[in-house]
Amino acid sequence: MPEDVGGEVTELLQALIRSACVNDGTTGSGHEDRNVDILRSVLEGPGMGLETHEPAPGRTSLVARIEGSDPSTPSLMLLGHTDVVPANADDWRHDPFGGELVDGEVWGRGAVDMLNLTSSMAVAMRHLAQSGFRPRGDLVFIGVADEEGLGTHGASWLTEHLVEDVRTDYLITEAGGFPMASPEGVRLPVITGEKGVFWCTLTVRGTPGHGSQPLRTDSAVVKAAVAVQRLSEFSVPAEVHQAWRRFVEGIGLPPEIAQPLVDPEQIDAFVHELPALGLARQAHACTHTTVAPTVLHGGSKVNVIPDRAELQLDIRGLPGWGLPEVESMVREALGDLSDDVDIHWHWSDPATTSPTETPLWDALERVVQRAYPGSRCVPFLSVGATDARFFRKLGTTAYGFGLFSQRLTFEDYATMFHGIDERVDVESLALSEQLWEDLSRTLLG
Repeated sequence: MPEDVGGEVTELLQALIRSACVNDGTTGSGHEDRNVDILRSVLEGPGMGLETHEPAPGRTSLVARIEGSDPSTPSLMLLGHTDVVPANADDWRHDPFGGELVDGEVWGRGAVDMLNLTSSMAVAMRHLAQSGFRPRGDLVFIGVADEEGLGTHGASWLTEHLVEDVRTDYLITEAGGFPMASPEGVRLPVITGEKGVFWCTLTVRGTPGHGSQPLRTDSAVVKAAVAVQRLSEFSVPAEVHQAWRRFVEGIGLPPEIAQPLVDPEQIDAFVHELPALGLARQAHACTHTTVAPTVLHGGSKVNVIPDRAELQLDIRGLPGWGLPEVESMVREALGDLSDDVDIHWHWSDPATTSPTETPLWDALERVVQRAYPGSRCVPFLSVGATDARFFRKLGTTAYGFGLFSQRLTFEDYATMFHGIDERVDVESLALSEQLWEDLSRTLLG
C-alpha cells in the first residue's frame, strides 16, 4: 500500500478531528461548515462538481460529483458524515480533539466514527478526478452533517428536499469491514441493515405533597424508579433473523458457541455467561428489540413530593417492529404503572435492510481480495442507526463498509464507537482509500 496515500488520508483526518464538529443533538451544535471548508479545499479541481447545502446556520453538507457518461446506468454514492459526538478529555490518554499521530495511529473523536472513512472517501474522489476517471454512472461523495443527531439537518433534509439530486442506486457508508479470523480465512462484515430507532419520553404522574411527610404519598420520582427497574428487567423474546444467522455461520465460530447464538431458546442464558463481552452485547442486541432507560428528571424542590418525573428511553427495534408493537411492549413492561404514564414519541423509524444479491455486493467481494486474498464478506445487522436508512427508503441498496488492518481487533473497534481512546491506524486509512478507488472503477468503470 503506497505510504503517500496513507499520509494524505492521515493529514485530512487529523484536520477534520481538530475542527471539533461536536454534535450534542441541538440545532446550534455541530458546526459542520468547518469540516466542509476543509473537504472543499481537498476536492476542488477539474472533473469535480461541488455543491453545499445549509438547512440551518453552520449545518452544512457538501455534495461532490463526478458525472457519469451514461445516465441510464447505475450510480454509486460514498456517504461520510462530518460531525462527531462529545468527548470528555479527562477520560482519554490523548487529547480527543488533538488528532495526534502516535505509533502509527491517529487518535481523536471521530477516528472510527466516521471521519476515517469520510477522509478516505474524499481523498479517493480527488485521486479519481485527477486521473481523469469517467464513470458510466454518477459517482457522488457527500460529506453530510448531523448524522449524530438523527440526520435532521443532514441526510434526512437532503432526501426530503433534494431527493432527485441525491437519489442513487448504490451507497456505501459506515461501518463494517473489520477483519475477523475464521478457520476458512478472513471474514469481513458488511452492514446490510440496521435496527429501528424509537425514542420517547415517559411522563410519570404523581401527587404533590410536603417532603417532611412521605408516608403513603404518591411520588412521581419513586414511581419512575420502579418504571426504570421494570423496563430494564423486562424480557423481550429473542428473534434470530437471517442477517444474524448468516453472520454467525459465516465467521466460523466453534459449534459450541455458534449453535446457541442462533437458537432463540438458548441465546439469552448463553450471552449472560459469554466471557467475550463485546460479542455478548452484539449477539443480544442483534437478536432482541432492546429498551434502555437513559435519562431521568424529576422533582422541583428538595422539600416537595414530586408530581412529575420524566424518563427517556432509547428503544431499538428488530425488523418487523413498528411503533404500535413498541408502544405495546412498553405498556406491558410498565404493568400497573401504565395508567399513570404518558408517552411522547420523539422519533419513530423502523428497521431497514438491503439485499445481498446485488452487483454492489459482488463488486465488494471482488475488490477486497486485493487486501485480503481468499476473504469473504458476511452480512451483518447494525444495532445503531446510520444515514443509510434515509436512502433505503428511496429504494437505494445501501451497505456499511470500510476496510481495516488487523492491527486492532473487532472487540477493540466495538468499544471505541462513542467510547474513549478512539483511534485508527494509518494502514487502515490507506486500505479504505484504495477500496473506494477499486470499487468505483469495478462498479462504474
